[in-house]
Amino acid sequence: MSPAGSPRRLGLAGTALLGAMASAAPAAAQFAPGPYVAGGFGWNLVPDTDLNLDQAGTAALGRAGYGGSGTVGFSPGIAGVLSLGWGFGNGLRLELEGNYRSNETDSASGVAGWASIGAPGGRQESWGVMGNVLLDLGVFGPVIPYVGVGAGYVVTEWAGVRGISQNGALRMTVDDRDGRFAYQGIAGLAFPVEFAPGLAVTAEYRFLGTLQPRLQARFDNPLTGAAVASGSVEPDVYNHSLMLGLRYTLGRGAAPSAPAPAAVPQASRSFLVFFDWNRADLTERARQIINEAVQHARSQRSTRIEVAGHADRSGTVQFNQALSRRRAETVAAELVRRGIAREDIAITALGETQPLVPTADDVREPQNRRVEILVR
Repeated sequence: MSPAGSPRRLGLAGTALLGAMASAAPAAAQFAPGPYVAGGFGWNLVPDTDLNLDQAGTAALGRAGYGGSGTVGFSPGIAGVLSLGWGFGNGLRLELEGNYRSNETDSASGVAGWASIGAPGGRQESWGVMGNVLLDLGVFGPVIPYVGVGAGYVVTEWAGVRGISQNGALRMTVDDRDGRFAYQGIAGLAFPVEFAPGLAVTAEYRFLGTLQPRLQARFDNPLTGAAVASGSVEPDVYNHSLMLGLRYTLGRGAAPSAPAPAAVPQASRSFLVFFDWNRADLTERARQIINEAVQHARSQRSTRIEVAGHADRSGTVQFNQALSRRRAETVAAELVRRGIAREDIAITALGETQPLVPTADDVREPQNRRVEILVR
């Protein structure tokens, strides 16, 4: 019987390695968090399997002149897994996995006095449930490598595994199943699909081993049908699987485009146009200020301009009210001439009610003879 220590030590070493890598996982969340589904399918290789018959069967075979151990070989077969998982956004993932493997028998040979057993047949199948802990190791260009370990329960079945000795006097048949604790190590590569956010193609290797199942075996004479021995065999069960698959993180559809930056409201800006005493016509400096207001309105894509006319207190209230309106209309006309739409301009006449510099009645104050252009 092959020692089971080496694969088990490999599993323990893998667990330790994963723990060390988890402590060094990237702090930044560069992996997708949340639930995902995954599946894989590929090839399964089973090493030649040693088996030993229990003491009662060995004794019966010994009385018949045969040894109580042998080896069964398997041809390459198939393996498949389906998983539900959860990513934590930092590379760490947990999975619940269902698996299936199948390999046909291609050889059977006896040891300790047996002749080589010919005409093998039957197959080994296994299925089970595993819980896995995996760690994505980082993003390296188009690929994300990952490792993992798992533990669970796997049923191993030998369906019609048989062989006949070369002298034709002994036939072995094993047709039984047994479930045992299982362990596995995983190493893989994920290739995110650029045009399908959340989807990745995976390529991975898995080693799966179980504690030795106990399977019922019988030995008889194929010519007479007479029973020679019976008992249980305990084969080693190790699987090496190479699989291709897909993994899809739920809720990772087309990535939303970055929201357009919110428009930053611009503070309203005021421009002051001053007039001579008792006048409503524009000076050269007044035209320059109006032009500055127009340029500002265009740069800010303003849709509203308020034009308010004012007068000082040298004159009657009625006269100053009318004068402030003429001044506002003069400025509005210049704005229109320079390209501002008339419907975007609101005109008000405030007369002498809002002076910049408070004065007594009948005082001429240049700063109060103005039009304020407010660009919003």
